Amino acid sequence: MRFLRQSVIGLFLLALTAALVLYAGQLITMAVKDSLSDDRRAPPARERVFAVNVVTAALGEEQPELIGFGHVESRRTLELRAAVSGRVMALAEGFQVGGRVEAGAVLVEIDKADAQAALDRAQADMMDAQAESRDAARALDLARDELATAQAQADLQQRALQRQLDLKQRGVGTDAAVEAAELSATQGRQSVIIRRQSVSQSEARVDQAGTLVARAQIALDEAERDLADTTISAPFTGTLQSVTLVEGRLVSANEILAELVDPDLLEVAFRVSTAQYARLLGENGRVIPAEVTVSLDAAGAGILASGTLSRTSGAVGDGQSGRLIYARMDRPAGFKPGDFVTVTVREPAVSNVARLPSSAMDSRQTILVLGAENRLEELPVELVRRQGDEILVRGQGLDGRQVVVGRTPLLGPGIKVSPLTKGAENAAVAEPEPELIELTEERRARLVAFVEGNGRMPGEVKTRVLSQLTQPKVPAALVSRIEQNMGG
Repeated sequence: MRFLRQSVIGLFLLALTAALVLYAGQLITMAVKDSLSDDRRAPPARERVFAVNVVTAALGEEQPELIGFGHVESRRTLELRAAVSGRVMALAEGFQVGGRVEAGAVLVEIDKADAQAALDRAQADMMDAQAESRDAARALDLARDELATAQAQADLQQRALQRQLDLKQRGVGTDAAVEAAELSATQGRQSVIIRRQSVSQSEARVDQAGTLVARAQIALDEAERDLADTTISAPFTGTLQSVTLVEGRLVSANEILAELVDPDLLEVAFRVSTAQYARLLGENGRVIPAEVTVSLDAAGAGILASGTLSRTSGAVGDGQSGRLIYARMDRPAGFKPGDFVTVTVREPAVSNVARLPSSAMDSRQTILVLGAENRLEELPVELVRRQGDEILVRGQGLDGRQVVVGRTPLLGPGIKVSPLTKGAENAAVAEPEPELIELTEERRARLVAFVEGNGRMPGEVKTRVLSQLTQPKVPAALVSRIEQNMGG
């Protein structure tokens, strides 16, 4: 009976297990069928909205700036050369590289012995020439007196001949007397001719003496110049450069001793492109006197000077392009010839333009502006100038529009965006300062003892907390956190 009861119970459990297995298989089969028969529905598509930075375009008058690079030059530079050869006897105290000298100051003195001797000889020759000139003048006066005397004698002899002829016509005179009178008159005329020749020779001697005086004067002037050339003076106030001279050295004629540069008359030469040069021309075809700013970046300490455009180079130059422009510097304090500087030229003002970041325009000279419902619209513009990372543009319907900054390939006409005012995304919210409280000595000692006895706290954190607890005022949040850990 017991066997029969256990057999029935086992058959019942077996049947129940089989029924549960069949039910489970049916559920799995139905789930698989439902999964295969259901259509997968895509989630509803949502339009993607891009966040973009925008700036407001405002048309107005802008003054473009042209930036170039050049070098500083002196408008007045002089090479100090030795006009004569000789030994350097003395140098000025400031005759050195960088030495400043005043106008008229004696810089170099060369040995004057030879020049002084040549001057003395020239003066002696001048004295001889002047003496010869005076002697020739006296000889001319004497010759003229002798000519006058000979002429008077010839006149007397001619009158005597005329009397003999008259006597002969009246039958009183003789032929022998007439012939003697004629011979005497002829001799008188010959004497006049000789005296005239003597006067002519005296006049020639006077002319030669004048030539000798002139030549002696030329030699004297040359000797005086040679003597003066032994002393080299500064023609203007300036600074000495390239000094290669020492006292006692022998110098040759026309040797370069130094360079004198005027540090107060400086100009800067810089090269621009032909298009930039065309914008700086006036109505007369010459460069306008535009204002410039010259800057020298000397290890972060910028040196600035103002000036104006003065002229352009006469030729382009071999292997060069563009135009070389010179700008006169007004107050070149701190600048030296040869400095490499940055030149900023203020061009004539341009009206009806907007200043935008250069990233707002693409290669087709179009920009993206916000339209209705914050959707982008493409607007063509005219590029007027590029100013570093900014551009000056003008276009119809641009004034007051919000322009997208930083275009990407994902942005285009019709795209919906979320505008962000430029700079708003970078605005930082100032964090409130932590609240500080003062602790009593007992409370402070209790907190320090707990921190020092906490073995689970890292060493660096424990050191930082202990240093804060030793301060007169301790953050309230730190005290509250420690006391919560203490259970107080």
